[in-house]
Parts: sequence; structure tokens; C-alpha cells
Amino acid sequence: MAISLQKGQRISLEKNGASILKVCVGVNWGTIVKPGLLWGTNEEEVDLDASCALYDSSKNMKDIVYFGNLKSSCGSVFHSGDDLTGDAGGIDDGLDNEVITVDFARIPSDVNNVVFVLNSFNQQDFKDIPYAHIRLYEGTPQRVDNVLAKLDIANDPAFSGKVAMVLGRFYRQANDWKFQSIGEPTNDRDLEQLVHSVAMSYVD
Repeated sequence: MAISLQKGQRISLEKNGASILKVCVGVNWGTIVKPGLLWGTNEEEVDLDASCALYDSSKNMKDIVYFGNLKSSCGSVFHSGDDLTGDAGGIDDGLDNEVITVDFARIPSDVNNVVFVLNSFNQQDFKDIPYAHIRLYEGTPQRVDNVLAKLDIANDPAFSGKVAMVLGRFYRQANDWKFQSIGEPTNDRDLEQLVHSVAMSYVD
């Protein structure tokens, strides 16, 4: 059964006593649906961008994976591609809009933090987006085999007025990898500012 994560919660990446070597991090969201001026509804597409930055123990960013760079140079992290709209009608279709896959066996030895962030490309306020969540699972961007954990990042008043947030991080502890949910908004306006904030406040 998938773990329903709380902010700050940490989990081990294990199944049946063995380390899980590959994990997908999927981010899901919907369009903004508002009443029409005279009748019906108006639908506003939402372009959220999930990104992933790799840091060493000195908080130096070694690589970044986002819609403009879909694969890390070491081959350990892959991005499924940019979703520009969100789920039609603001209704969850059960699939993740953007998926980042991490192959822990291929992460360089000097990398000890893999941090996931989300920003609103068109500066749409998070409070207006009808739902958003992330989930960790085994599988591929097109197929979910086993959901490990979920984190709901919608309906939190802390997100009002914000267009960027830190989702969570994988961190190396001895020879094992663990996950910490974060789900915290930041005051950043773009990805460049966001990854700098991550290094200052969320990497140890």
C-alpha cells in the first residue's frame, strides 16, 4: 500500500528487504476551469514544469534535468517531456503529466542529493490550480507498476501567491538512498532562482 506522505516525512526506498534501484517521480495537475461570463465554463491551460537538480556534498549543483534538458549527463535521470496544458477540464485522468525517472545505480558517487522542484512557467498562482500531487512509483512514464508514496500539494493556503515550490529530495545515507517529502513554496519566480534556493536551504 502506498504511503501518504506528510511534509518533512522521510522514507526508505526498499521492497522486501532490498533497495529499489529505479524510481519514477510523477507530477500531476489540471487546467483551471472558471464559470463563463454568460454561460458554460472557460478553461485555462496550466504549464507547470517539474525539474530535478543533482548536488554534491558541498551544495554545488552538478547537473539539472528539466524540459530543456531531458537527460542528465551521467544518464541517471530522465524527464518524460514538457506538458503545457494540464488535465483537460480540471479533472484528474489518472496519469502523471510529467515524470522524472531516477536510476540510482548510475548516479555519480559525488552526488548525494537529487532534489525535485516545480514552477509555474506562466506565473499562474498555485492556489488557482484545482489539484496537484506527486507520487513515487516503480514503472515507466507510461506504466505504473507499484506506487510507493504520494504527497498532496494542493489546497494548502501556504501556496497562495506562489509560483514555485520544492517537492522533495532523494538523499544518500551511507550506501542507501532515502526520500524526504518537502512540499514547501518559495518566493522564487523562475527555475534559476529556485535551484539556488534549494542549495541554500534544502540540501545538507
